[in-house]
Amino acid sequence: MASLRVALIGYGLAGRFFHAPLIAATEGMAVATVVTSDADRRAQVEREHPGARVVATAAELWQRPAHDLVVVASPNATHAPLALEAIAHGTAVVVDKPLAVSAADAEAVVHRAERAGVLLTVFQNRRWDSDHLTLMRLLSEGQIGEVLRYESRFERWRPTADPAEWRSVAPEEGGGQLLDLGAHLVDQAIVLFGPVTHVYAEIASVRGLAADDDAFVALRHAGGTISHLRASAVTAAPGPRLRVLGTKAAYVTIGLDSQEAELRAGRRPDTEPAWGSEPKSAWGHLRTGEEAVVVPSERGAWPRFYELLGAARRDGTPPPVDPHDAVQTLSIIELARHSAATRQVLSTRTAA
Repeated sequence: MASLRVALIGYGLAGRFFHAPLIAATEGMAVATVVTSDADRRAQVEREHPGARVVATAAELWQRPAHDLVVVASPNATHAPLALEAIAHGTAVVVDKPLAVSAADAEAVVHRAERAGVLLTVFQNRRWDSDHLTLMRLLSEGQIGEVLRYESRFERWRPTADPAEWRSVAPEEGGGQLLDLGAHLVDQAIVLFGPVTHVYAEIASVRGLAADDDAFVALRHAGGTISHLRASAVTAAPGPRLRVLGTKAAYVTIGLDSQEAELRAGRRPDTEPAWGSEPKSAWGHLRTGEEAVVVPSERGAWPRFYELLGAARRDGTPPPVDPHDAVQTLSIIELARHSAATRQVLSTRTAA
């Protein structure tokens, strides 16, 4: 069977290190075309994917021979417009998270894809993180019991910001930690514990950017679990990656899944037999008071996204991520912003 021809729009961090290597490592897929206008990135493509054609604009992409799949890995504000272009050309499309800058725009993309009968999915790769998969296993085995509180963090220490970097722009233009890392945190919480009934948030721009760089979001799920989620670039002492408190035990992990670091170091799943395996020193613990038992980690599996996508494209099976989930995630992010803004208004009135 011929390989699916994939066009990749964008060759920055997401395109170069996340999408292109995973596509190239997936049996039955090939990076056929890359869209980038940057001369240095063009050279990177030619070096790293010598069989791929490079074009400067998406407009040129649509003039080329048809592709089986388009991957949108450009800045957030361009996600929805480029996805709509792909749909208009009848091409299956993957959009890096977030699907759009607003829930309304995301919903419009989903509806357009459904009306056109075009496959659409969103790259929520952290559903296949080692710690997330391990937690799902522990929950299915009943080792934690009923989850009372789920704490999930992506906390980093980057006190100096780059105002020219696209993630530094205002949230309505696609910037901010809440829209970037928060999209992962909210998605994982919903996957684990289902629909959300209440949202509370605290959001700040500590470094004086238009974008938020420190966000805390609390969710109450319909089943009763409370999720505490934190996305921050200004945390000098990051907390546990996960702390999950249940009626039987707690599950605690410290560091991040290693797949991002592996990809950024130039390694690929098809050349690393132990891909996704975490060292024992990084395994989490199942804790009951002062007692702690080491829990072997599941292997991380980001390549699974494109494996499932290939099956969906060829056989009509469900996509790896339902795009309606991405709309729900953006709706919660917008409610979080409203919560934080309302709190600020009330505080201002009280001070007056």
